[in-house]
Order: sequence, then structure tokens, then C-alpha cells
Amino acid sequence: MSSVNKFILVGRLGQEPEIRSTTSGQQVCTLSIATSETWTKDGNKEERTEWHRVILWGKLAEIAHKYLKKGRLVYIEGKLQTRSWEDQQGQKSYTTEILATNIQFLESNSDKKSDNNHDYYEPEFSSNSRPMMRSEERRVGK
Repeated sequence: MSSVNKFILVGRLGQEPEIRSTTSGQQVCTLSIATSETWTKDGNKEERTEWHRVILWGKLAEIAHKYLKKGRLVYIEGKLQTRSWEDQQGQKSYTTEILATNIQFLESNSDKKSDNNHDYYEPEFSSNSRPMMRSEERRVGK
């Protein structure tokens, strides 16, 4: 039996996307995504927020940096990846990140209008395909 490493996340950006280039010129963008859950305990509403580090490479990195802003709701698909490194004191450190393969902007921007006064639509982007507009998306089960 084979294994599956698939992660799906819907959350809000906690800060502006951070973009940098590797020494080879490859773009890499880091996102900080918050997810929250709420519940009631003894009649009081409680909330817990989890923070997720998301890494995007190449064209996805460029698109995320261009279109995403702090507070924006986003859908992320990818896989979990754990890295390790040795710090300056020789201590081994670890971090677990989401390596994104697909992003989709979930909120419509009613304040963004095109020249012909139609609602602006932001497409879904995938690391292994060109951007898909809604008219091109497959409607599975609908």
C-alpha cells in the first residue's frame, strides 16, 4: 500500500507574503496562515488559533507575492515537509512546513473592478499547470 502526504488548508494571511530569490534565481515565497477554531465551554466562547508556515516556489511564489495581502482568505493544497539544520551553536533544529502545490483566492474583491465594471475574479493557480479561470474549471459532481 502506498502512502499519501496531502495537506489542505483554508485560512487567513497573518502578515504580508515574504519573497526572496535563491542563489540560482528561483523565487520562493513564505506565507504565515492562521486557522481558528471556536467552541463553547461552560457557556463561554473559546477560540484557538494555529499558525502554519507555507512555502511556495517559482510562479506560485510570484503570484502569491503579487496578489495576496495580510488578512486575505486563501485555500492552500500541498504536502507536509520537515527540514532540519544545525544552528551556530551546533544545536539541531527542525521545522515542519507546507510545501504548496496549489493556491486559490477565496474572497471576491467587490472593491476591485475591471474597466467594464464587472466583478474582478482571481483565478486558481497550480504549480503544475497554467492558471485556471472559472469557465475552465471542471465541475465534478455539480
